[in-house]
Amino acid sequence: MILFLLSYLAGALTIVSPCILPVLPFVFARADKPFVRNGFPLLIGMAVTFAGVASLAALGGGWAVRANEAGRWIALAFMAVLGLSLLLPSVGDRLMRPFVAMGSWLTERAERHSGDHGDVRASLLLGVATGLLWAPCAGPILGVILTGAALQGAGVGTTILLLAYAGGAATSLALALLVGGRVFKAMKGALGAGEWIRRGLGVLVLIGVAAIALGLDTGLLTRVSAGSTGRIEQTLLATIGRGAPVNQVPTDLANLPVEGVMPPLTGAVAWINSPPLTAEQLRGKVVVVDFWTYSCINCLRSIPYVRAWAEKYKDQGLVVIGVHTPEFAFEKSEANVRQAVERLGVTYPVAMDIDFAIWRAFRNNYWPAHYFIDAKGQIRHHHFGEGDYDGSERVIQQLLREAGAANVASGVVQVQARGAEAAADMDQIASPETYVGYARAENFRSPGGLAADAVKDYVASPLNLNDWSLLGRWRVTREHADLQTAGGRLSFRFKARDLHLVMGPNQSDAKVRFRVLIDGVAPGPNAGVDIDAQGDGLIDSERLYQLIREAGPVGEHTFEIQFLDPGVQVFAFTFG
Repeated sequence: MILFLLSYLAGALTIVSPCILPVLPFVFARADKPFVRNGFPLLIGMAVTFAGVASLAALGGGWAVRANEAGRWIALAFMAVLGLSLLLPSVGDRLMRPFVAMGSWLTERAERHSGDHGDVRASLLLGVATGLLWAPCAGPILGVILTGAALQGAGVGTTILLLAYAGGAATSLALALLVGGRVFKAMKGALGAGEWIRRGLGVLVLIGVAAIALGLDTGLLTRVSAGSTGRIEQTLLATIGRGAPVNQVPTDLANLPVEGVMPPLTGAVAWINSPPLTAEQLRGKVVVVDFWTYSCINCLRSIPYVRAWAEKYKDQGLVVIGVHTPEFAFEKSEANVRQAVERLGVTYPVAMDIDFAIWRAFRNNYWPAHYFIDAKGQIRHHHFGEGDYDGSERVIQQLLREAGAANVASGVVQVQARGAEAAADMDQIASPETYVGYARAENFRSPGGLAADAVKDYVASPLNLNDWSLLGRWRVTREHADLQTAGGRLSFRFKARDLHLVMGPNQSDAKVRFRVLIDGVAPGPNAGVDIDAQGDGLIDSERLYQLIREAGPVGEHTFEIQFLDPGVQVFAFTFG
């Protein structure tokens, strides 16, 4: 319910966002007509079409996106005809002449049987076309909806949330349209300016068509919007979300609540370090279930504690199970996961949850997520994300005591993590996790934007904080950017102690050399564990690479990585 309300409010905020500007001329083209028969059907068609296309994209992936792109061009042609008709009636008459007889006949029949339904149908069609053109800002709340659909599977719930988002936008547009309609009537009555108003609308419609055709709705205007409505959405998430359950450890450990029963562990395609385990086999044991994926920096920083717990309490009845649920396609490879488990020193059982079966059984939504289960098979506590490791360990100790374990230690583990596993300096992080694939990319600054699933020659661009750009010949897919020729570069303006990059060769046996620069020079003492002081490194597998760890005070810097060989795939930046 909270997410439904947030979705509606986020949609309503689009009226103050610059990325809605190209759509406004199409909406106000009928502002001088009765709202119930014109504006209302238009907004209904716009909202339903947007929600339907977005649902298809979440459900079906790339083919739906391509279908939407085709629909956008058809809708652009339709809108261009509308703009010309408003601007130049004689041109409109000639363009529409083949349809006049049929349209008149249909309108006469519709009006004869249903009053003013002809206007309603025309407005509804205009709304459908507008919905195909509408590319609202992908703010935090819309991102939550689409990410949830990708992880949990799109369904009726996704469509309802998207309808709420579109409904919020339609509500704010309806209010503007009602006010605009009164203004139009006043101007026409006072000044006799109807003809000029109509022509002005025609010009605005054609400008909107041009803006969308040039990609301004998903490029410049979206970037401008990210700094305004995005902040408001984040505030909504923080404010309304304060009423949501928190996962801090209760002060009364002797009375930990029962949150549910441990669901089955069926659905894993493989088990590492153990034969398949079941919930029934684990009765009598205290269990910690850790949802993770090996390229997730937050997961990597929590693993040293999970490893330490498994080792410290294994003889007192604790079983730790790592549920590896992939974020990227390469994390579905059993060979890659086995290699990561060995590299990270994970010796406890790991279930490969490729199809998100265990993830859905726990109704989980986070990496990392820790569930604490008592000897009766009851979930007694959970913790999402990093942190509160001492509190989590005290929960383990309490559950072991309840299970009858003797001499359970009261102290907590002291972890000395290195490299990417070291705790983040959260007070210094001013850069967010940033994806390179076009499905979730933000703040991309190379001229012309990202070309989806097409090879393109990119050029660098000046960068502000958290902007990034490509240089060279790349093919950008939904999930990653694939370098086609040697010498390609990627730049990012960041502020954080650590910079990591998830990347790998596009062939399993390939190796790709690269060089890192910070503000145009070798990183020296600021080199991460995966490069030397000169900035040189080698990509030999698909994983997270730590490239920068600032040795001194954290400041704002420009990071650049040059690939000396082709065949690299780059997925995401993370910071610490």
